[in-house]
Amino acid sequence: MTDSSSASSLIIGGAASSPRAPLPTLPPLALYIHIPWCVRKCPYCDFNSHTASPVLPEQEYVDAMLADLDQDLHAVYGRELSSIFFGGGTPSLFSAEALGRLLEGVKQRIPFADDIEITLEANPGTFEQEKFVAYRKLGINRLSIGIQSFQQEKLKALGRIHNGDEAVRAAGMARQAGFDNFNLDLMHGLPDQSLDDALSDLRQAIELKPTHISWYQLTLEPNTVFWNQPPVLPEDDTLWDIQEAGQALLAEHGYAQYEVSAYAQPGRPARHNLNYWSFGDFIGIGAGAHGKLSHPDGRIVRTWKTRLPKDYLNPAKSFQAGEKALTNDEMPFEFLMNALRLTAGVESRLYPERTGLSLDTLAEGRREAEQSGLLQVEPSRLATTERGQLFLNDLLQQFLN
Repeated sequence: MTDSSSASSLIIGGAASSPRAPLPTLPPLALYIHIPWCVRKCPYCDFNSHTASPVLPEQEYVDAMLADLDQDLHAVYGRELSSIFFGGGTPSLFSAEALGRLLEGVKQRIPFADDIEITLEANPGTFEQEKFVAYRKLGINRLSIGIQSFQQEKLKALGRIHNGDEAVRAAGMARQAGFDNFNLDLMHGLPDQSLDDALSDLRQAIELKPTHISWYQLTLEPNTVFWNQPPVLPEDDTLWDIQEAGQALLAEHGYAQYEVSAYAQPGRPARHNLNYWSFGDFIGIGAGAHGKLSHPDGRIVRTWKTRLPKDYLNPAKSFQAGEKALTNDEMPFEFLMNALRLTAGVESRLYPERTGLSLDTLAEGRREAEQSGLLQVEPSRLATTERGQLFLNDLLQQFLN
């Protein structure tokens, strides 16, 4: 995927000269909460995560996040929260007491939708049955469990601290704690992984009957151990075989692909992530958290918070490290980079509703993408063809001059 920042200096098919209208309605609002500590940093991870000390500063960090949230309340505009996502790091390192105090503080500031989805990321190595029961009682109603693989040699290569048996038990603990909606995170394209290895992991995950499976290929990212010391990864032909066979296996068991790497049982896609991909709004709190906020006058602003936990907790430093208002030139790419990840795309009307720009600003690139067989010829939707999903970067290039 081309980084969105690369579009910042480019003119996109007529958008520069098109006036941006005030937004008719503001998008749904979500909250992302970043807890940056892990037991150990994985060699492939490029997220803002840091090795935890024996005692975490739970109280201070919760206080800081609530103060951080106070500074973003001006952008709520009377909306309620449709979803909350605790990401990291490993949020399940925090006690239920700390998370409960945080959720209560958030609810005092922004109302929750009656059917709010609240997701907590967790790793099998941090599981305790008692802790999970307590999380469920707080109103957390969805888990995302970082399995990655069930095979010991693969887990060791990935630097994971759990083993396959713990991964299996984690899913059972989640269900016993009252979670009827949970995701398993699984990787493929692992070091020395064969097609049989990858399908074995998938079959084990399916056997645990999660409502959602995130199944994505390992990539080597800058500023990681794997980037500097690359492991031996499968050949492209093997990766393609894994992708095809894995998607067929998931479909056979009722997991519909609705995004590049997301598969869900009917009615169980991740609502928080759907909000991201449909260009919804989200406040980000916590060290290094990102946000995207729309304003009634048409301004759309991306924000990012101070990255290092010690700086985030320092009262002399600002929570917000920076912000950027999206220009008309950037808007089509920003919108499509998210929306076209969805296998069904989005309704065309969502583009003017969420950006304040006319569909005419997409016309030239849309026509070229349709003629290239990358975008469906469907006036009422913006959606890729099967070929377009495979060559998403090429498709997005059609919207850059």
